[in-house]
Amino acid sequence: MKATGMVRNIDSLGRIVIPIELRTRLGMDINKAVEIFTDEDMIILRRYEPADIFTGETEDLIDFDGKKISRKTIRAMAEQAGFTINE
Repeated sequence: MKATGMVRNIDSLGRIVIPIELRTRLGMDINKAVEIFTDEDMIILRRYEPADIFTGETEDLIDFDGKKISRKTIRAMAEQAGFTINE
C-alpha cells in the first residue's frame, strides 16, 4: 500500500471527497461505480468492473438474472453437466 499524504474529513452524512488527482489517476470518473471492501481496520475502494460471479473473469460476459457470467464458464458448466455445445 502506498501513502498519498492526503487526509480528508468525513462529513455529517458519512461522505468523504476523493481528490481529483486520485480519481484521474485511477480512472474513477463522475457517476462511475466503485466497489467497497474492508480488511480489518481498512476501507478499500476500487473501480467497479463487472465480473463473472464464479471465476471473476471480466471478458465475454452475459447477463443472467442480473448476474454476470462469462461464456467460458457457461461452456465449462455445460460440459460438466454432460451437455454438448455446438458453435
